[in-house]
This record gives sequence, structure tokens and C-alpha cells, in this order.
Amino acid sequence: MQKFINKFNKYTFNEKLAILYFRWYIEGLSWVIGMISLKLQAFFFDLELGQNIRAWGTIGIIKSPGTIIKIGDHASLVSDAMRSSAAPIYSKIKFRTTKPGASIILGHHVGLSGTAITARSKTISIGDGTIIGPNVIITDSDFHALWPPEDRMNNPDFENDRDVFIGKNVWIGMNAIILKGGSIGDNSIIGAGSVVTKYVPTNCVVAGNPARVVKMLGEKE
Repeated sequence: MQKFINKFNKYTFNEKLAILYFRWYIEGLSWVIGMISLKLQAFFFDLELGQNIRAWGTIGIIKSPGTIIKIGDHASLVSDAMRSSAAPIYSKIKFRTTKPGASIILGHHVGLSGTAITARSKTISIGDGTIIGPNVIITDSDFHALWPPEDRMNNPDFENDRDVFIGKNVWIGMNAIILKGGSIGDNSIIGAGSVVTKYVPTNCVVAGNPARVVKMLGEKE
């Protein structure tokens, strides 16, 4: 504590105000709003919450009957743009399950920032230790039939929904999109803005639309 006081006293008046604001808002008010939002929705929607989850800003959850939303221990949920350190987030965290049997499963020590996850009828699972950058979208469905075009509005095309699997210790860059059937192996990195539509091996870097392997990790240069 004394070290903090000594360091704090070296700042200018305006710098001290900025530090106090950050601590009051980000570590205080934003965290309180986040935890109240999460706990209320856990009560109303019967969410399965682990221990020591942290949340900043309001969390948006719609959980239909017969579905599962489970968040593991020590998850970090950032819905407040002021709390996002890497880049701005455009929306609060959103979880949505629709059809009975759908599930969203987050492992332990998972970090999300402004992430939107929709499991319409399948399972979206995210492994332990995975970090997801700002504004990532993950979904198990196209939500409309692709063909014929005149049938798109009336055909929800449930039969073509697919599970999404994200392994352990994955890092997903900002603005990436993980579409139905996407599967990401442990320890891999998804480049910012990438679109994952199929299997990504373990221990690699992928980038692009559609995402392709650009480097294997752990190999000698």
C-alpha cells in the first residue's frame, strides 16, 4: 500500500484524478453493474455459474427453456468499452440459446470481451484458458435456408445447424467470426478479422476469410 501511495504522489493533479476515476468506475461501478446483471440473469434463467466469475458492464442473456448456459470458474466477462484494454468493444456480451437441446458451455479461466454467442439448436463449447478478443461472433446456424432463395424467409433450416468446438488455450483475435461447424484445436491462434468455417488444427496460426493455416506454432523458424 505504501508503495502505491509513494508512486501516486508523483503524479500530477490531473493524472491523479484520472487514476481515481479509473478505479472508481472500472473497478467499482462497472464491476458492480456487471455482477448484479449476471447474478440476476443467473437467477431468472437458471444459468450454471462457476466460482469467482468477474463481469464488467451489463450482460445480455436470452435462454430458452430446455437449453443450457454454463460458465466455468474464474471467467472474465467484459461488456464495458471502458474496461476493454486492447480495443473498443461495440456491444455488450450476448449469450442466446433458442431450441431445446442447445447449449453454450464455457470452461474455466475463459476471457470474453463484447462477445456474441448464439446456439440456436446445437452446442457451442469453449475450452479452459481460451481468450476471445473484442467483438467476436460465434454461432451454430445460418438462421435461414441458403437455397432456394424464395424460401429463405420461411425456412429456418434447423437441420443444417452444426456444433462449434473451441479447444483449450485458444486465442481468438478481435472481430473474428466463428461459424457453424467451426472447430479449433488446442493452443491455436485465430487472426483478427478471420472467418472460421471448418476444422483448425492444434498449435497453429490461421488468418483470412476463410481462415487458412499460415504458421505452425512450436516449430523452429
